[in-house]
Amino acid sequence: MVRVFCIGRNYAEHVRELSNVVPQTPVVFMKPGSCLVPCGEAIRLPKHGHDLQHEVEVVIRIGKPGRVESKEGALSWIDAVTVGLDLTLRDVQDELKKRGLPWEKSKAFDQSAPIGEFVSCDGTIDLNDIAFTCRVNGVERQRGSTRDMIFSFETLLIELSRIWSLQPGDLVFTGTPSGVGPLAAGDTVEIQGERIGAFSWKIVA
Repeated sequence: MVRVFCIGRNYAEHVRELSNVVPQTPVVFMKPGSCLVPCGEAIRLPKHGHDLQHEVEVVIRIGKPGRVESKEGALSWIDAVTVGLDLTLRDVQDELKKRGLPWEKSKAFDQSAPIGEFVSCDGTIDLNDIAFTCRVNGVERQRGSTRDMIFSFETLLIELSRIWSLQPGDLVFTGTPSGVGPLAAGDTVEIQGERIGAFSWKIVA
């Protein structure tokens, strides 16, 4: 089963828009592989909350097993890259945060991780300078670049390796820029990554 690691609060403007504190170390949570949604599949609104929000992210795929111990050579663990959505029930998350409880109910529900098609990391893409966007019904909501991440790809891989031995096929959602917002039934959400491609999904009741 695919492991899906997610990084929270990795873009300063997003941290500020949700009135959070900039973390000193990466914020890590996980989604089950069953959350993944391929391009074009309809996404049903979850029933246990009412404020579904989009969070566009660059996603990397691990290509070899082991633990990353230093920044030197760390990027060699990444064999492909794409963009994805960390769908979040914000009202549910806010309530869980108030109570000091885990985020799974707000982040790890079915269809909470739409994901685009992967592009091989063959040296033609500068991972540290990928521009990406999210549009809803043709209107741009989010725009970011991996150069603005608080924690670099290398740092994220080292942090994950402190706890887990990485395995081929592991995915890492690397955080979202500012501009997160609501989705409703009938919306079409499209995400695009520079030199990666554009992918879209329809939200249905």
